[in-house]
Amino acid sequence: MKHDNSACRTRLYFSAIFALGIALAGCSSEQASHLAGRPNLVGKGIEVYTAGDIADCRKTGPEQSGAAKTAALILGGLAHDKDAVVLTLGDNTYPIGEVKEFNECYEPTWGKFKSRTYPAPGNHEYNLPKAMGYYDYFGAGAGPDRRGYYSFNLGKWHVVSINSNLKEPENQSQLEWLKNDLDTNKSRCTLAYWHHPRYSSGGHGDNDRMAGIWNVLASAHADLVLSGHDHNYERFAPQDGNGAPDEKGMRQIIVGTGGAYLTPFRLRKSNSEVADNSTFGVLKLTLKDNGYEWEFLPIEGGFTDRGAALCH
Repeated sequence: MKHDNSACRTRLYFSAIFALGIALAGCSSEQASHLAGRPNLVGKGIEVYTAGDIADCRKTGPEQSGAAKTAALILGGLAHDKDAVVLTLGDNTYPIGEVKEFNECYEPTWGKFKSRTYPAPGNHEYNLPKAMGYYDYFGAGAGPDRRGYYSFNLGKWHVVSINSNLKEPENQSQLEWLKNDLDTNKSRCTLAYWHHPRYSSGGHGDNDRMAGIWNVLASAHADLVLSGHDHNYERFAPQDGNGAPDEKGMRQIIVGTGGAYLTPFRLRKSNSEVADNSTFGVLKLTLKDNGYEWEFLPIEGGFTDRGAALCH
């Protein structure tokens, strides 16, 4: 017996069209909802590229190193924006931060944009007395008097580079300097960066030595803190001076993915929103007049993270 399948085919056709319409409507409403929740940022903004834990040529030449791969990401961005800059989050070279490491491993990679770089020192630099290799290489770019902390403005933003390696009484001097610096700051938006994260789910964990710096910044209503040290990427929800969730607190992002090597996580902290240790990469920030956008750029695709937020 021959069956007439035309009616069946017609029903299937219209069912498929109906289902597709529902799916497209769902996508449209989801996108509309996402766009509706996005903050209204003002101005063209200044692009900032950043990472820490960068140049390690102990097992390979600089051209094949992870630092070369992350430097390539940054060079592409700098070529299209003459005002874009770079922040380093410490441990710029391995293993001890001597001048030879800077000249032979950092210089052929991240050194290509040294003139547009605002560095911060890490603990590996301080494996040498007074981090002499770091200060000899960066010179005036590392801030005044070889103290490792300084501040500057980028557009509407005030930016503070902190030395997280200092012991007392040098750290107390840094605290007093920071209080005075923030008291005289007239910018609405403030970004601070240093090597040792105040909070972290990585192998090194929280760093209580940074509590004083964190609290001073929180009291001044700073917006964004960047760190390295743990060789992974981790973004935290905004937190107050005690590390409790606070929509008007500071967002901390760890970007220890500059090219050295990657390390595992421990137990995730309660305020950790995103964490990944699968790829090297850099964080791209766009500092707008009233807020910022962020995007993690991996070297070979895969994991990424992006978003936007208003300043306080």
